[in-house]
Amino acid sequence: MGTDFVDFAWGGRKFSPVTASSDTRPHVVILGGGFGGLYAAMRLKRAPVRVTLVDRHNHHLFQPLLYQVATATLSPSDIASPLRGILGRYGISVLLAEATGIDVQGKRVLLADGELTYDFLIVATGATHSYFGRDEWGRYAPGLKTIEDAVEIRRQVLLAFELAEREPEPVRRRELLTFVIVGGGATGVEMAGALSEISHHALVRDFQNIDPSQARILLVEGAAHVLPTYPENLSLNARRSLERLGVEVRTGVRVTRIDETGVYIGDEHIPAYTKIWAAGVAASPVAKSLGVQLDRAGRVEVTPELNLPGRKDVFVIGDLALFKEKGQAVPGVAPAAMQEGKHAAKNILRQLKGQPVEPFSYWDRGMFSVIGRGSAVGIALERFRMSGYIAWLAWLFIHILFLIGFRSKVAVLVNWAYSYVAFRRSARIITGGVPLRGRSSGKSALPAAGAILEEPHKATEPQPAVRSESP
Repeated sequence: MGTDFVDFAWGGRKFSPVTASSDTRPHVVILGGGFGGLYAAMRLKRAPVRVTLVDRHNHHLFQPLLYQVATATLSPSDIASPLRGILGRYGISVLLAEATGIDVQGKRVLLADGELTYDFLIVATGATHSYFGRDEWGRYAPGLKTIEDAVEIRRQVLLAFELAEREPEPVRRRELLTFVIVGGGATGVEMAGALSEISHHALVRDFQNIDPSQARILLVEGAAHVLPTYPENLSLNARRSLERLGVEVRTGVRVTRIDETGVYIGDEHIPAYTKIWAAGVAASPVAKSLGVQLDRAGRVEVTPELNLPGRKDVFVIGDLALFKEKGQAVPGVAPAAMQEGKHAAKNILRQLKGQPVEPFSYWDRGMFSVIGRGSAVGIALERFRMSGYIAWLAWLFIHILFLIGFRSKVAVLVNWAYSYVAFRRSARIITGGVPLRGRSSGKSALPAAGAILEEPHKATEPQPAVRSESP
Protein backbone atom coordinates (compact mmCIF):
# COMPACT_ATOMS: atom_id res chain seq x y z
CA MET A 1 0.00 0.00 0.00
CA GLY A 2 2.95 2.31 0.54
CA THR A 3 2.98 5.58 2.42
CA ASP A 4 -0.35 7.08 3.43
CA PHE A 5 0.66 10.28 5.23
CA VAL A 6 3.29 12.63 3.85
CA ASP A 7 4.66 16.07 4.67
CA PHE A 8 2.77 16.58 7.92
CA ALA A 9 3.59 19.61 10.01
CA TRP A 10 2.88 20.03 13.69
CA GLY A 11 3.78 23.22 15.50
CA GLY A 12 5.97 24.22 12.58
CA ARG A 13 7.89 20.93 12.61
CA LYS A 14 7.47 18.08 10.16
CA PHE A 15 7.35 14.56 11.48
CA SER A 16 8.03 11.24 9.87
CA PRO A 17 5.31 9.72 7.67
CA VAL A 18 3.28 6.79 8.92
CA THR A 19 3.76 3.77 6.69
CA ALA A 20 1.39 0.89 6.20
CA SER A 21 3.70 -1.52 4.38
CA SER A 22 2.89 -4.29 6.84
CA ASP A 23 -0.87 -3.89 6.38
CA THR A 24 -1.99 -5.02 2.95
CA ARG A 25 -5.72 -4.73 3.58
CA PRO A 26 -7.67 -2.33 1.33
CA HIS A 27 -7.72 1.15 2.81
CA VAL A 28 -11.12 2.82 3.28
CA VAL A 29 -11.00 6.53 4.07
CA ILE A 30 -14.10 8.22 5.49
CA LEU A 31 -14.30 12.00 5.47
CA GLY A 32 -16.59 13.27 8.22
CA GLY A 33 -17.54 11.94 11.64
CA GLY A 34 -21.23 12.85 11.48
CA PHE A 35 -24.06 10.37 11.26
CA GLY A 36 -23.17 9.14 7.76
CA GLY A 37 -19.46 8.75 8.35
CA LEU A 38 -19.87 7.21 11.80
CA TYR A 39 -22.40 4.61 10.68
CA ALA A 40 -20.23 3.69 7.68
CA ALA A 41 -17.25 3.18 9.98
CA MET A 42 -19.27 1.06 12.40
CA ARG A 43 -20.49 -1.10 9.50
CA LEU A 44 -16.85 -1.76 8.55
CA LYS A 45 -15.53 -2.35 12.07
CA ARG A 46 -15.06 -6.12 11.63
CA ALA A 47 -14.53 -6.14 7.87
CA PRO A 48 -11.19 -7.17 6.24
CA VAL A 49 -10.29 -3.54 5.52
CA ARG A 50 -8.25 -0.81 7.13
CA VAL A 51 -10.42 2.18 8.02
CA THR A 52 -9.34 5.76 8.62
CA LEU A 53 -11.91 8.37 9.60
CA VAL A 54 -10.91 12.01 9.09
CA ASP A 55 -12.64 14.92 10.81
CA ARG A 56 -11.57 18.41 11.82
CA HIS A 57 -13.27 17.83 15.19
CA ASN A 58 -12.44 15.03 17.59
CA HIS A 59 -16.06 14.28 18.40
CA HIS A 60 -19.28 13.01 16.90
CA LEU A 61 -22.01 15.61 17.36
CA PHE A 62 -25.73 14.92 17.70
CA GLN A 63 -26.75 17.95 15.66
CA PRO A 64 -30.55 17.69 16.16
CA LEU A 65 -30.07 18.75 19.79
CA LEU A 66 -27.66 21.63 19.18
CA TYR A 67 -30.44 24.13 19.76
CA GLN A 68 -30.79 22.80 23.32
CA VAL A 69 -27.15 23.67 23.96
CA ALA A 70 -27.76 27.09 22.43
CA THR A 71 -30.72 27.63 24.77
CA ALA A 72 -28.98 26.34 27.93
CA THR A 73 -30.91 23.10 28.45
CA LEU A 74 -27.99 20.79 27.72
CA SER A 75 -24.22 21.05 27.98
CA PRO A 76 -22.00 20.35 24.96
CA SER A 77 -20.76 17.10 26.47
CA ASP A 78 -24.34 15.80 26.61
CA ILE A 79 -24.62 15.67 22.83
CA ALA A 80 -21.04 14.97 21.75
CA SER A 81 -18.88 11.87 22.11
CA PRO A 82 -15.15 11.55 21.31
CA LEU A 83 -14.67 9.70 18.02
CA ARG A 84 -11.70 7.79 19.38
CA GLY A 85 -13.80 6.59 22.28
CA ILE A 86 -16.44 5.26 19.87
CA LEU A 87 -14.17 3.77 17.19
CA GLY A 88 -10.78 3.18 18.77
CA ARG A 89 -11.81 -0.10 20.39
CA TYR A 90 -12.47 -1.54 16.92
CA GLY A 91 -9.04 -0.70 15.53
CA ILE A 92 -10.37 2.15 13.39
CA SER A 93 -7.93 5.03 12.97
CA VAL A 94 -9.20 8.54 13.68
CA LEU A 95 -7.30 11.42 12.16
CA LEU A 96 -7.83 14.98 13.40
CA ALA A 97 -7.32 16.93 10.18
CA GLU A 98 -9.10 19.16 7.68
CA ALA A 99 -9.74 17.89 4.17
CA THR A 100 -9.19 20.62 1.61
CA GLY A 101 -9.74 18.66 -1.60
CA ILE A 102 -9.90 15.27 -3.30
CA ASP A 103 -7.82 14.00 -6.20
CA VAL A 104 -10.06 11.24 -7.56
CA GLN A 105 -7.63 10.32 -10.35
CA GLY A 106 -4.70 9.93 -7.98
CA LYS A 107 -6.94 8.45 -5.24
CA ARG A 108 -5.71 10.99 -2.72
CA VAL A 109 -7.38 13.11 -0.05
CA LEU A 110 -5.66 16.48 0.25
CA LEU A 111 -5.37 17.73 3.81
CA ALA A 112 -4.42 21.13 5.17
CA ASP A 113 -1.12 19.62 6.33
CA GLY A 114 -0.54 16.59 4.13
CA GLU A 115 -2.34 13.97 2.10
CA LEU A 116 -3.87 10.55 2.49
CA THR A 117 -4.21 7.78 -0.11
CA TYR A 118 -7.17 5.43 -0.33
CA ASP A 119 -8.57 2.39 -2.10
CA PHE A 120 -12.16 3.38 -1.33
CA LEU A 121 -13.43 6.77 -0.22
CA ILE A 122 -16.66 7.77 1.54
CA VAL A 123 -17.26 11.52 1.49
CA ALA A 124 -19.60 12.60 4.29
CA THR A 125 -18.43 16.12 5.04
CA GLY A 126 -21.95 17.47 5.53
CA ALA A 127 -23.16 21.02 5.10
CA THR A 128 -22.43 24.49 6.37
CA HIS A 129 -24.34 27.77 6.62
CA SER A 130 -25.59 29.48 3.48
CA TYR A 131 -26.36 33.19 3.56
CA PHE A 132 -27.46 33.18 -0.09
CA GLY A 133 -24.51 35.23 -1.25
CA ARG A 134 -24.55 37.62 1.72
CA ASP A 135 -21.79 36.06 3.76
CA GLU A 136 -21.21 39.32 5.64
CA TRP A 137 -24.46 38.63 7.51
CA GLY A 138 -22.73 35.76 9.30
CA ARG A 139 -20.86 38.25 11.48
CA TYR A 140 -24.13 39.42 13.02
CA ALA A 141 -26.37 36.33 12.73
CA PRO A 142 -24.52 33.11 13.60
CA GLY A 143 -25.88 29.81 12.34
CA LEU A 144 -26.14 26.58 14.27
CA LYS A 145 -23.99 23.73 12.94
CA THR A 146 -21.26 23.15 15.52
CA ILE A 147 -20.76 23.17 19.27
CA GLU A 148 -18.86 26.43 18.86
CA ASP A 149 -21.91 27.94 17.15
CA ALA A 150 -24.21 26.74 19.93
CA VAL A 151 -21.98 28.08 22.71
CA GLU A 152 -21.70 31.46 20.94
CA ILE A 153 -25.48 31.71 20.55
CA ARG A 154 -25.98 30.72 24.19
CA ARG A 155 -23.52 33.42 25.16
CA GLN A 156 -25.35 36.07 23.15
CA VAL A 157 -28.77 35.04 24.44
CA LEU A 158 -27.83 35.00 28.11
CA LEU A 159 -25.71 38.12 27.75
CA ALA A 160 -28.67 39.97 26.25
CA PHE A 161 -30.65 39.49 29.45
CA GLU A 162 -27.66 40.43 31.62
CA LEU A 163 -27.04 43.64 29.66
CA ALA A 164 -30.72 44.51 29.67
CA GLU A 165 -30.72 44.24 33.48
CA ARG A 166 -28.15 47.07 33.57
CA GLU A 167 -29.53 49.24 30.77
CA PRO A 168 -31.33 52.45 31.92
CA GLU A 169 -32.70 53.43 28.48
CA PRO A 170 -36.04 51.71 27.66
CA VAL A 171 -35.45 51.81 23.90
CA ARG A 172 -32.04 50.22 24.15
CA ARG A 173 -33.34 47.71 26.65
CA ARG A 174 -36.05 46.72 24.22
CA GLU A 175 -33.43 46.15 21.53
CA LEU A 176 -31.44 43.93 23.88
CA LEU A 177 -34.53 41.83 24.60
CA THR A 178 -35.47 41.36 20.95
CA PHE A 179 -34.47 38.05 19.42
CA VAL A 180 -34.86 37.48 15.68
CA ILE A 181 -34.62 33.99 14.18
CA VAL A 182 -34.31 33.99 10.39
CA GLY A 183 -35.71 30.77 8.91
CA GLY A 184 -38.81 28.86 9.91
CA GLY A 185 -37.60 25.31 9.30
CA ALA A 186 -37.10 22.80 12.08
CA THR A 187 -34.09 24.59 13.59
CA GLY A 188 -35.79 27.98 13.57
CA VAL A 189 -39.04 26.66 15.05
CA GLU A 190 -37.23 24.75 17.78
CA MET A 191 -35.03 27.74 18.63
CA ALA A 192 -38.00 30.10 18.81
CA GLY A 193 -39.95 27.79 21.11
CA ALA A 194 -36.96 27.24 23.38
CA LEU A 195 -36.22 30.99 23.62
CA SER A 196 -39.81 31.62 24.59
CA GLU A 197 -39.60 29.04 27.36
CA ILE A 198 -36.38 30.59 28.65
CA SER A 199 -37.91 34.04 28.86
CA HIS A 200 -41.27 32.95 30.29
CA HIS A 201 -40.09 30.30 32.76
CA ALA A 202 -36.37 29.64 33.26
CA LEU A 203 -35.31 33.27 33.80
CA VAL A 204 -38.49 34.93 34.97
CA ARG A 205 -37.47 35.10 38.66
CA ASP A 206 -33.78 35.72 38.14
CA PHE A 207 -33.76 39.48 37.44
CA GLN A 208 -34.79 42.49 39.46
CA ASN A 209 -34.91 45.31 36.91
CA ILE A 210 -36.42 43.57 33.91
CA ASP A 211 -39.24 41.17 33.20
CA PRO A 212 -37.71 38.47 30.95
CA SER A 213 -41.18 37.32 29.89
CA GLN A 214 -41.56 40.60 27.99
CA ALA A 215 -38.79 39.63 25.56
CA ARG A 216 -39.82 39.87 21.93
CA ILE A 217 -39.11 36.70 19.90
CA LEU A 218 -39.61 37.06 16.18
CA LEU A 219 -39.48 34.14 13.71
CA VAL A 220 -39.16 35.12 10.04
CA GLU A 221 -39.85 32.67 7.19
CA GLY A 222 -39.88 33.41 3.47
CA ALA A 223 -42.31 30.61 2.60
CA ALA A 224 -46.04 30.75 3.23
CA HIS A 225 -45.81 28.54 6.31
CA VAL A 226 -43.30 27.59 8.99
CA LEU A 227 -41.96 24.06 8.58
CA PRO A 228 -42.59 24.31 4.82
CA THR A 229 -41.60 20.66 4.20
CA TYR A 230 -44.40 19.44 6.47
CA PRO A 231 -48.05 18.98 5.48
CA GLU A 232 -49.96 22.24 5.75
CA ASN A 233 -52.10 21.18 8.71
CA LEU A 234 -49.02 20.34 10.79
CA SER A 235 -47.37 23.62 9.77
CA LEU A 236 -50.46 25.51 10.95
CA ASN A 237 -50.47 23.55 14.21
CA ALA A 238 -46.83 24.48 14.73
CA ARG A 239 -47.55 28.15 14.12
CA ARG A 240 -50.44 28.15 16.58
CA SER A 241 -48.26 26.48 19.20
CA LEU A 242 -45.53 29.07 18.69
CA GLU A 243 -47.99 31.94 18.98
CA ARG A 244 -49.39 30.48 22.20
CA LEU A 245 -45.83 30.61 23.53
CA GLY A 246 -45.66 34.30 22.67
CA VAL A 247 -43.53 33.99 19.51
CA GLU A 248 -44.27 36.52 16.79
CA VAL A 249 -44.36 34.60 13.50
CA ARG A 250 -44.00 36.30 10.12
CA THR A 251 -44.27 34.22 6.97
CA GLY A 252 -44.11 35.12 3.30
CA VAL A 253 -41.55 37.89 3.95
CA ARG A 254 -37.85 38.18 3.15
CA VAL A 255 -34.94 39.51 5.13
CA THR A 256 -33.13 42.08 2.99
CA ARG A 257 -30.33 43.07 5.34
CA ILE A 258 -28.72 42.14 8.64
CA ASP A 259 -26.27 44.40 10.42
CA GLU A 260 -25.10 45.36 13.89
CA THR A 261 -28.30 47.21 14.66
CA GLY A 262 -30.81 44.54 13.70
CA VAL A 263 -32.71 42.99 10.81
CA TYR A 264 -34.43 44.56 7.81
CA ILE A 265 -37.60 42.98 6.41
CA GLY A 266 -38.10 44.87 3.20
CA ASP A 267 -37.74 48.49 4.28
CA GLU A 268 -38.80 47.78 7.87
CA HIS A 269 -35.97 47.89 10.39
CA ILE A 270 -36.29 45.73 13.49
CA PRO A 271 -33.70 46.72 16.12
CA ALA A 272 -32.35 43.56 17.73
CA TYR A 273 -29.21 42.62 19.63
CA THR A 274 -29.52 38.86 19.01
CA LYS A 275 -29.96 37.54 15.48
CA ILE A 276 -29.86 33.81 14.70
CA TRP A 277 -29.57 32.36 11.20
CA ALA A 278 -31.59 29.21 10.44
CA ALA A 279 -32.57 29.93 6.85
CA GLY A 280 -30.25 27.98 4.61
CA VAL A 281 -27.45 25.47 4.28
CA ALA A 282 -24.86 24.75 1.61
CA ALA A 283 -22.91 21.57 1.01
CA SER A 284 -19.32 21.34 2.16
CA PRO A 285 -16.90 23.08 -0.25
CA VAL A 286 -14.92 19.83 -0.55
CA ALA A 287 -17.48 18.80 -3.19
CA LYS A 288 -16.04 21.35 -5.63
CA SER A 289 -12.85 19.31 -5.95
CA LEU A 290 -14.66 16.16 -7.10
CA GLY A 291 -14.82 17.33 -10.69
CA VAL A 292 -18.55 16.82 -11.22
CA GLN A 293 -21.46 19.18 -11.68
CA LEU A 294 -23.10 20.36 -8.45
CA ASP A 295 -26.63 21.56 -7.80
CA ARG A 296 -27.46 25.05 -6.51
CA ALA A 297 -26.81 23.97 -2.92
CA GLY A 298 -23.41 22.54 -3.84
CA ARG A 299 -24.52 18.89 -3.60
CA VAL A 300 -23.31 15.99 -5.74
CA GLU A 301 -25.99 14.10 -7.68
CA VAL A 302 -24.94 10.54 -6.93
CA THR A 303 -25.74 7.31 -8.74
CA PRO A 304 -28.46 4.97 -7.39
CA GLU A 305 -25.63 3.10 -5.62
CA LEU A 306 -24.44 6.34 -3.93
CA ASN A 307 -21.32 6.52 -6.07
CA LEU A 308 -19.70 9.59 -7.53
CA PRO A 309 -20.66 9.38 -11.23
CA GLY A 310 -18.02 7.38 -13.05
CA ARG A 311 -16.19 6.29 -9.89
CA LYS A 312 -16.98 2.95 -8.24
CA ASP A 313 -14.40 3.64 -5.55
CA VAL A 314 -15.89 6.94 -4.32
CA PHE A 315 -19.18 7.24 -2.41
CA VAL A 316 -20.89 10.49 -1.43
CA ILE A 317 -23.47 10.44 1.35
CA GLY A 318 -25.39 12.62 3.80
CA ASP A 319 -25.99 16.34 3.28
CA LEU A 320 -23.35 16.39 0.54
CA ALA A 321 -25.31 13.93 -1.64
CA LEU A 322 -28.28 14.65 -3.86
CA PHE A 323 -30.02 11.28 -4.07
CA LYS A 324 -33.37 11.13 -5.81
CA GLU A 325 -35.91 8.39 -5.28
CA LYS A 326 -39.15 8.40 -7.26
CA GLY A 327 -38.22 11.85 -8.52
CA GLN A 328 -37.91 13.30 -5.01
CA ALA A 329 -34.67 14.22 -3.26
CA VAL A 330 -34.03 12.34 -0.04
CA PRO A 331 -34.04 14.93 2.79
CA GLY A 332 -30.83 15.92 4.51
CA VAL A 333 -31.74 14.43 7.88
CA ALA A 334 -29.89 12.18 10.29
CA PRO A 335 -31.81 8.93 9.52
CA ALA A 336 -31.05 9.32 5.81
CA ALA A 337 -27.34 9.85 6.49
CA MET A 338 -27.24 6.79 8.77
CA GLN A 339 -28.85 4.57 6.15
CA GLU A 340 -26.62 5.92 3.38
CA GLY A 341 -23.50 5.37 5.48
CA LYS A 342 -24.34 1.75 6.14
CA HIS A 343 -25.26 1.18 2.48
CA ALA A 344 -22.02 2.71 1.16
CA ALA A 345 -20.03 0.42 3.47
CA LYS A 346 -22.08 -2.55 2.31
CA ASN A 347 -21.34 -1.76 -1.33
CA ILE A 348 -17.61 -1.53 -0.61
CA LEU A 349 -17.69 -4.99 0.92
CA ARG A 350 -19.64 -6.31 -2.06
CA GLN A 351 -16.99 -4.99 -4.43
CA LEU A 352 -14.24 -6.66 -2.41
CA LYS A 353 -16.10 -9.95 -2.76
CA GLY A 354 -16.46 -9.46 -6.51
CA GLN A 355 -20.21 -8.87 -6.24
CA PRO A 356 -22.14 -6.10 -8.00
CA VAL A 357 -23.09 -3.04 -5.99
CA GLU A 358 -26.74 -2.55 -5.08
CA PRO A 359 -28.93 0.55 -5.40
CA PHE A 360 -29.86 2.43 -2.25
CA SER A 361 -33.44 2.65 -1.04
CA TYR A 362 -34.40 5.13 1.67
CA TRP A 363 -36.74 4.01 4.44
CA ASP A 364 -38.51 7.16 5.60
CA ARG A 365 -39.22 6.61 9.28
CA GLY A 366 -40.62 10.10 9.68
CA MET A 367 -39.62 13.54 10.92
CA PHE A 368 -40.42 15.49 14.06
CA SER A 369 -39.99 19.06 15.26
CA VAL A 370 -40.42 20.04 18.88
CA ILE A 371 -42.04 23.41 19.57
CA GLY A 372 -41.98 23.63 23.32
CA ARG A 373 -42.50 21.79 26.54
CA GLY A 374 -44.80 18.88 25.75
CA SER A 375 -45.54 20.08 22.21
CA ALA A 376 -44.28 18.87 18.83
CA VAL A 377 -45.43 17.97 15.33
CA GLY A 378 -44.33 15.01 13.29
CA ILE A 379 -44.92 12.36 10.66
CA ALA A 380 -44.13 8.70 11.36
CA LEU A 381 -43.69 6.07 8.65
CA GLU A 382 -44.78 8.53 5.92
CA ARG A 383 -48.47 8.55 6.82
CA PHE A 384 -49.07 8.87 10.56
CA ARG A 385 -49.40 12.56 11.36
CA MET A 386 -49.36 13.67 14.96
CA SER A 387 -49.07 16.81 17.03
CA GLY A 388 -49.10 17.90 20.65
CA TYR A 389 -48.01 15.75 23.56
CA ILE A 390 -48.01 12.42 21.68
CA ALA A 391 -45.68 13.85 19.03
CA TRP A 392 -43.45 15.25 21.77
CA LEU A 393 -43.15 11.82 23.42
CA ALA A 394 -42.31 10.24 20.06
CA TRP A 395 -39.68 12.94 19.44
CA LEU A 396 -38.21 12.33 22.91
CA PHE A 397 -37.97 8.57 22.35
CA ILE A 398 -36.38 8.90 18.89
CA HIS A 399 -33.75 11.38 20.03
CA ILE A 400 -32.76 9.33 23.06
CA LEU A 401 -32.62 6.19 20.89
CA PHE A 402 -30.09 7.70 18.47
CA LEU A 403 -27.83 9.44 20.98
CA ILE A 404 -24.38 7.87 20.96
CA GLY A 405 -23.16 6.53 24.28
CA PHE A 406 -24.87 5.39 27.49
CA ARG A 407 -23.65 8.43 29.44
CA SER A 408 -25.18 10.78 26.87
CA LYS A 409 -28.57 9.08 27.09
CA VAL A 410 -28.64 9.24 30.89
CA ALA A 411 -27.39 12.85 31.02
CA VAL A 412 -29.95 14.05 28.51
CA LEU A 413 -32.81 12.23 30.24
CA VAL A 414 -31.85 13.72 33.61
CA ASN A 415 -31.55 17.24 32.20
CA TRP A 416 -34.80 16.98 30.28
CA ALA A 417 -36.64 15.65 33.34
CA TYR A 418 -35.26 18.49 35.47
CA SER A 419 -36.15 21.10 32.87
CA TYR A 420 -39.64 19.66 32.40
CA VAL A 421 -40.55 19.45 36.08
CA ALA A 422 -38.81 22.59 37.38
CA PHE A 423 -39.01 24.85 34.31
CA ARG A 424 -35.29 25.42 34.77
CA ARG A 425 -32.23 25.37 32.49
CA SER A 426 -29.19 23.73 34.01
CA ALA A 427 -26.51 25.02 31.60
CA ARG A 428 -26.91 28.80 31.90
CA ILE A 429 -23.20 29.55 31.64
CA ILE A 430 -21.81 32.57 29.79
CA THR A 431 -18.40 31.87 28.26
CA GLY A 432 -16.01 33.93 26.19
CA GLY A 433 -15.82 36.94 28.51
CA VAL A 434 -18.36 39.50 29.63
CA PRO A 435 -18.07 43.14 28.50
CA LEU A 436 -17.85 45.77 31.22
CA ARG A 437 -17.23 48.85 29.09
CA GLY A 438 -17.34 49.82 25.45
CA ARG A 439 -18.04 47.49 22.57
CA SER A 440 -16.87 44.01 21.74
CA SER A 441 -14.91 43.13 18.64
CA GLY A 442 -16.57 39.71 18.44
CA LYS A 443 -19.23 38.44 16.09
CA SER A 444 -21.75 41.06 17.11
CA ALA A 445 -21.28 44.41 18.77
CA LEU A 446 -22.23 44.80 22.42
CA PRO A 447 -23.94 47.82 23.93
CA ALA A 448 -22.06 50.46 25.84
CA ALA A 449 -22.44 49.92 29.55
CA GLY A 450 -20.01 52.32 31.20
CA ALA A 451 -22.66 54.66 32.62
CA ILE A 452 -24.46 51.77 34.25
CA LEU A 453 -21.35 50.76 36.18
CA GLU A 454 -21.12 54.22 37.72
CA GLU A 455 -24.79 54.51 38.66
CA PRO A 456 -26.41 51.08 39.14
CA HIS A 457 -30.17 50.72 39.49
CA LYS A 458 -31.68 50.40 42.91
CA ALA A 459 -33.64 47.23 43.55
CA THR A 460 -36.42 49.30 45.15
CA GLU A 461 -36.85 51.39 42.02
CA PRO A 462 -37.01 48.96 39.08
CA GLN A 463 -37.04 50.37 35.58
CA PRO A 464 -40.07 49.79 33.37
CA ALA A 465 -40.18 46.37 31.74
CA VAL A 466 -40.03 46.02 28.00
CA ARG A 467 -43.40 45.96 26.31
CA SER A 468 -44.22 43.22 23.85
CA GLU A 469 -45.92 45.20 21.09
CA SER A 470 -44.10 46.21 17.89
CA PRO A 471 -42.26 49.55 17.82
